[in-house]
Amino acid sequence: MDTDEDLAAAGPEENDSADYVTFTMAGERYAFPMRRVQEIIRMPSVVKVPLGPPSLEGLANLRGRVLPVVNLRTCCGMPQAEHDEQTRVIVVDGGVPLGFVVDLVASVVSIDPQSMEAAESVQATVRSDVLVGVIKDDDGAMTTVLDVDRLIGSQFSRLTDKRFGRDGSATARMPAEVEDDLDGESDDTLELVSFAVEGQEYALPIDQVQEIVQAPESVSHIPNAGNRVLGVIDLRGRLLPVVSMRRVFGLPVTPLEPQNRIVVCSIDGGVVGVVMDTVREVLRVPHQLVAPLPPVVAGEGRKTEVESVCRLEDGRRLVSVLNVNRMFDSPEVRDEIAEYQEDQPEMIEERGRDADDGRGDEELFVVFRLDDEEYAVDVDTVQEIIRVPEALIRVPKSYDFVEGLVNLRGTVLPVVDLRTRLGLGRTERDERQRIVVLIIGGVRTGFIVDSVAEVARVGRNVLEPAPELSAEQARVVSRVANLPDQQRMLLLVQVDQLLAANQAADAAELCETVCETAADEALVGV
Repeated sequence: MDTDEDLAAAGPEENDSADYVTFTMAGERYAFPMRRVQEIIRMPSVVKVPLGPPSLEGLANLRGRVLPVVNLRTCCGMPQAEHDEQTRVIVVDGGVPLGFVVDLVASVVSIDPQSMEAAESVQATVRSDVLVGVIKDDDGAMTTVLDVDRLIGSQFSRLTDKRFGRDGSATARMPAEVEDDLDGESDDTLELVSFAVEGQEYALPIDQVQEIVQAPESVSHIPNAGNRVLGVIDLRGRLLPVVSMRRVFGLPVTPLEPQNRIVVCSIDGGVVGVVMDTVREVLRVPHQLVAPLPPVVAGEGRKTEVESVCRLEDGRRLVSVLNVNRMFDSPEVRDEIAEYQEDQPEMIEERGRDADDGRGDEELFVVFRLDDEEYAVDVDTVQEIIRVPEALIRVPKSYDFVEGLVNLRGTVLPVVDLRTRLGLGRTERDERQRIVVLIIGGVRTGFIVDSVAEVARVGRNVLEPAPELSAEQARVVSRVANLPDQQRMLLLVQVDQLLAANQAADAAELCETVCETAADEALVGV
């Protein structure tokens, strides 16, 4: 395919395309060749993407497609202006669809190719290297034609390479290597999702949890239903029976609130959603800190929902581990739940087919927030999620994104401010922030995030490669989950790319140094 530069140089016989979409920026008129324009839309809502070029406004959903949206004023070195009702996005073919934000779309015009003058003959208000030529009207008005490929190449060289076949493969990504000494680690720890009910902390084994979703404003109540099940909700086209944990514990049932979460649990013969007051953390607890419920508490020969107790923070924090099957062990409760699933045999069949890991054609992610955007990492990469301590051990002469060190049950944990790592501005500490503990290069590393939202189950059919808008962005934000029905877009983070190899090695060396020099000193505990 010819470039715009080739078209400008071609004569009338060679240049069959003479239609242009004209638009204005800063009071001046510009144009794109019509053959490169796919459509024109209003300014959409966008999801901000870290580590991208300065001109990138974000990613938008365009009828199920991920659309990078670019500020054309920034590309052309022009002063910025607020978007208004006249702002439009011109979607062009740039290897992938790419939207340029303009002030106002004027019209579509057909011109005689001979009326176009070379860009060198005029004084340009934008960078001359992105100009093709100038169209002069009979009344003396001028329309500057912009070179789509050079505009894209100046900001997104990776898209240009892909368009012209200079990079036939996707960005090379380092495989997620798991150290041999970590392979057996899951056998020595218990992975839990903790939550609160009436101020008390409980937990469920993570293998009993399918996903965690925000509670809707209400559930659909069924006439003449039993007193155990609150009702049903629609979960991506499937009816999910919902039970209140408060009702299970014999506590007053309160109206649903924004902080409530529904934990979708696997039980023998089906799936049930359990309403929790709040979901707190993902925990990975060594087995030596987990003890069975004392018989005097459990009662002789009596089955209780609590299976064991975790002793955390030197016993100052006790977390009761529940057994979801015991919670719904009575025939009455099972019958009530089954009533809501009688018309859904496909749900049970699907669970049977996917009994190996319970995921089937879906992937499980821990979703967290930075600013107003949602990011996600594969749940298997998350060691645990902990609160940010009041104080961190500061490390002089370290990377600017390293916040410091904490003592995590006797292990020195380097902590990174993820906002800083992704080029976002720092923010004041607050109660919602959490440290997501990941393993990078064999080293446990904590990343401070604004908040942890949920554990989400996402269909593989909505996962797609992220547009490769810059080399670093393409490495770190590798995929997106486009969820137009939920009006959401999750940016999926490639964990092993959060730190470069030398940075991960430096973090490991730093931890070793601290352990050697502070063996007899007490670090601040978590």
